Amino acid sequence: MRITELGDGGSEESSSREIVRVNAKRALVGAGARILFYPTLLYNVFRNKLQPEFRWWDQVDEFLLLGAVPFPKDVPRLLQLGVRGVVTLNEPYETLVPSSLYQVHGIDHLVIPTRDYLFAPSHADICRAVDFIHGNTTCGRTTYVHCKAGRGRSTTIVLCYLVKYKNMTPSAALEYVRSKRSRVLLAPSQWRAVLEYSQLKLGLESPAIRTWTTVTPPSSPMGDEVLITEADLEGYDSGKDSREDLSISLYKPSLAKPMIARLSCLFAALKASSSCPPVASRIPEIRAC
Repeated sequence: MRITELGDGGSEESSSREIVRVNAKRALVGAGARILFYPTLLYNVFRNKLQPEFRWWDQVDEFLLLGAVPFPKDVPRLLQLGVRGVVTLNEPYETLVPSSLYQVHGIDHLVIPTRDYLFAPSHADICRAVDFIHGNTTCGRTTYVHCKAGRGRSTTIVLCYLVKYKNMTPSAALEYVRSKRSRVLLAPSQWRAVLEYSQLKLGLESPAIRTWTTVTPPSSPMGDEVLITEADLEGYDSGKDSREDLSISLYKPSLAKPMIARLSCLFAALKASSSCPPVASRIPEIRAC
């Protein structure tokens, strides 16, 4: 995670407090992500079984698939679809297929552990993933890019690939991907990473993203978006203009809660799903697509 240096007026003590605050926020998000991983994964599985439009993965380009975390049983299916490379944005605890299983099937596996919810891959990792996808594409090999749900972390990589090799603007790339997978939704840091990658790709001297300040990524039309308030952005950048640079609309609910409290709304969604028709006690085999 990048931490902006304090200006001349900042003291060493202030810098230390800033680092501690950011690290504490990262740890808190990490703990929440671990707690919510299996409940939200099960929620996605049920939606995939009950809603035909809730696909596990989607094809966004001739040699590119974007989707959710695969299960071991999905590997042969991916192989049949021509997948010869997989980019995993999950942390170890949320990775369900080991690299050894991919290797058995002749699939290259690039692992870029990235914390869920509010975090984005580093610029260096984005470059690695984009080059990995392009290398496969030039050989006619399909790449599957995934995180947990195929919404944020993996979408960040796919957008950057489209920006570099399909010459799309960030907004055009996002609209295109949403036309293929409508529930994608980026956190502020993920959208910022795409914008900065785009500007560096254009060879601009400054990584500032003011060029794209009029661009606002559309919210998810699925009705299950995570609300992001100004409180969520505290600690990402200490510069006074940092929130102006983030090209994303900030929701301002009148009773905004801290981020972890809002994540708990996913449990409410799980509870609401109990009103669905009875499901067999054993979890059914997951339909991947």
